[in-house]
Amino acid sequence: MAATKKTNVGPVFDPKVFLAKASDGTTIVKCRNREKVFAQGDPADAVYYINSGKVKLNVVSHQGKEAVVAILGTGDFFGEGCLAGQTLRMASAIALSDCSIMRLAKNEMIRVLREEPSFSEMFLAHMLTHNIKIEEDLVDHLFNSSEKRLARVLLLMANFGKPGQPEIVIPKISQETLAEIVGTTRSRVSFFMNRFRKLGFVEYSGGSLAVHSSLLTIVLHD
Repeated sequence: MAATKKTNVGPVFDPKVFLAKASDGTTIVKCRNREKVFAQGDPADAVYYINSGKVKLNVVSHQGKEAVVAILGTGDFFGEGCLAGQTLRMASAIALSDCSIMRLAKNEMIRVLREEPSFSEMFLAHMLTHNIKIEEDLVDHLFNSSEKRLARVLLLMANFGKPGQPEIVIPKISQETLAEIVGTTRSRVSFFMNRFRKLGFVEYSGGSLAVHSSLLTIVLHD
């Protein structure tokens, strides 16, 4: 009889279990839609983990030009620059929906990384995924049309390509914000969104936006 092969599966990080034994350096922050988690120029003294909701990272240049550099969702970290010596926030973090966010003070984050292997593994996976996404975003901006970039942003917001089921319905995001992410004008975003809707790739329902997998045809089309 063939021996049964055993697979060792490490413990999965559970924010609720972690909070139950966390020290005073860890708190839960509740943010309403459009509320700032922190502002550009604030002291960089903590790392954040999104329990639920979506957050955008927004940068304003000295000339007053704004740009959205990332849209983050459940299971994502942000503010980790403080671990690499960053003293001030380089971007503002703003809720795109009602959010529940875990705040880990810098010293507490360092302690947990040293003492909780499952947490360290999860954080490393996040950083590697984050770096890959930055490279993909750069390629996207260099080689793809604004229509393809918009389609990709919507699919990413709906978690297509991530483990687990896509969200399909996501909080409706303003066309101004989408234009900032894609790097185009609001009028172009409006044109493409109307086209996507007519083709059945997206649907508007109240304050939400439904994104269908058929939108992938825009990204994959040469």
